[in-house]
Amino acid sequence: MIEIKILVFIFGALIGSFLNVVIHRVPLGISVVKPRSSCPNCKKMIFWYENIPILSYLFLLRGKCSACKTKISFRYPVVEFTIGLIALNLFPSEINLNSVVYFFFYFSVACILFAHFFIDIEHQLLPDKINIYFLVITLPFVIINYPLNYWLFGGALGFLMPLLVTWSFYKLRGKIGLGGGDIKLFGILGLLLGPLGIMHNIFMSCMLGSVIGLLLILSKRLNRNTALAFGPYIIIVAVFQIYFPDLFNQLNPFSIR
Repeated sequence: MIEIKILVFIFGALIGSFLNVVIHRVPLGISVVKPRSSCPNCKKMIFWYENIPILSYLFLLRGKCSACKTKISFRYPVVEFTIGLIALNLFPSEINLNSVVYFFFYFSVACILFAHFFIDIEHQLLPDKINIYFLVITLPFVIINYPLNYWLFGGALGFLMPLLVTWSFYKLRGKIGLGGGDIKLFGILGLLLGPLGIMHNIFMSCMLGSVIGLLLILSKRLNRNTALAFGPYIIIVAVFQIYFPDLFNQLNPFSIR
């Protein structure tokens, strides 16, 4: 079994390496397939042995480009290691077709939310390409596993309620409250979380965003007029709902006990 766990971790780290490409390229509108990875400073092509997850960064490159010695962000091995751990923790103890399908689905969701989190923090953007992929894998899953009224009403509520709030805010203040990526993410999560779950996410993410935003303003790290990425708060709440439901119910003031 230990050999399988090692292979699962390596698989996760490899996906983490790809996620680094996604996080860097997708918001810039660059293909994740071509061109090959290169140093952003000197444009030197990165060879395959310089691209081995975690190991190349720590022992070969030592955090610097092999040509121009420009520092490489420590985020790269952290993402690879974290995704490896996520794969390891989600992998089922009993392996069968059903458990493997569930593993790949929930692992894919974790990777999507992970990429969205970092992209939104850096670019204040939840890319349509990632949301479309999220929808493509989620829709068949919920159709097979959940009743029609669960995912249909959840998706409709998740999309329409934030859209209505954003439209009303725009009419009253002349400003866009939520970006289109946030609204789409709410809609897709609604398919997975159902009507009650997405309502909890909307309220909890708004509360979390408001509290952190207020703390940043009071500490003068954020200006009142500065736009705040909202996606990370949606994602943090969703991660607790999907992967730690018992803990979420304990923390959720809206849950029925």
